Amino acid sequence: MSSANKNHSARPPHAHRVREIAALDIPGGGQVVVQGNHVFVGHMKPPHGTTIIDVTDRTCPRIVARIRLDDDSSHTHKVRVIGDLMITNVEQNDRHAKRRANAIPGAEAALRKELGRDPDETEIAARIGAEASDMARLRIMTGQIYNEGGFRLWDISDRTNPRLLTHHRTGGVGVHRFDADERHAYISTEMDGYKGNVLVVYDITKPARPVEIGRWWLPGQHLAGGERPTWTGLRHRLHHAMKCGDELWAAVWHAGFQVIDARDLAQMKTIGSYDYHPAVPEPTHTAMPFEQQIGGRRVAAVIDEEHDHLHGRLHGFLWLFDVTDLGNMKPLSIFSLDESASPYSRSPGRFGAHQFYERLDGTLIYAAWFSGGLRIIDAADPELPVEVGYFVPEPMGDEPAPQSNDVAVGDDGTIYLLDRNRGLSILTFE
Repeated sequence: MSSANKNHSARPPHAHRVREIAALDIPGGGQVVVQGNHVFVGHMKPPHGTTIIDVTDRTCPRIVARIRLDDDSSHTHKVRVIGDLMITNVEQNDRHAKRRANAIPGAEAALRKELGRDPDETEIAARIGAEASDMARLRIMTGQIYNEGGFRLWDISDRTNPRLLTHHRTGGVGVHRFDADERHAYISTEMDGYKGNVLVVYDITKPARPVEIGRWWLPGQHLAGGERPTWTGLRHRLHHAMKCGDELWAAVWHAGFQVIDARDLAQMKTIGSYDYHPAVPEPTHTAMPFEQQIGGRRVAAVIDEEHDHLHGRLHGFLWLFDVTDLGNMKPLSIFSLDESASPYSRSPGRFGAHQFYERLDGTLIYAAWFSGGLRIIDAADPELPVEVGYFVPEPMGDEPAPQSNDVAVGDDGTIYLLDRNRGLSILTFE
């Protein structure tokens, strides 16, 4: 299912200094990356795995390869490309529902003891954080075992014919987001003996045989080592860590972000941290510094991921920090949108921040803002960030609102904005 330059709405775009030059109608995705004349999309839902798109003509994108999944147990919604090597995650599909399903027996037993009788479905649903109407579906999932979690490495020297090199299994529900370079993959994954995602670094110089060389986790995550968390559920865990020189910048969800000394990947240690929770309700999604100083200071961008928004609480937003001294990092400013910034802000779906393009080589930040679309923010004055462009795509098909999930920028400045539900917009900033 694809179409380039499709006029999917008669409404003029809600945009400033950003123009759509093509649109591709593809299944929704979790991550988009660009390398040269090819774009790579990891899709949210099976059977769609990874799509490779030729954008030699930016106005007429052309799908050249589709990797489909064998069943619906996993999704592979994240992707990285290093030369002719492609890495895709493998994570349990619908994992949140399946966690609730596997909590049913324990909840049932606890309620029976508390109430002195068999609990009804509504009571069990409330205990596991589900709706009563979901219980029939969840009971079907109860007891299912998942052993596929991990990551896959692919030879993509022929972009039209990706060749699988290995499927490396990790543990738990598998791998979420990750980073990679020519030598290493920095994987966020569940592992046996740990609670929630931790960082596992692999040597991928022999990509058919990745070798683990180091782990990092938050104190309290290593259950098998005798640690016990001080938080409830999975509130504190690694979302993913970005390699920045000799450091790894780790977003750790409701624990804020941490900076890791990565000079010795076998002995990683935390050298800086900042946690603005619980006052700020949304979890930390991505954190990383700008490549050059701004105004004589080292500055970092940190973005939160909006989830279910409750009236009276803050929407997810973008932070700028002075990180010149990692032992004393300080917030400089916040960039936020009010609901007037998008005609879809109150439509079904999420409105607030999600993710920025993970390269900060100037002062511009390209951020995917769910139903707020693309926002381009200039941090030349990090105490007063200024929006210099935006583009809110029209939803494709019968989707009620755009859900801009990820963004990548090519070497020529072309912007690729990926929707979580459906569609890829190819844009130019003028």
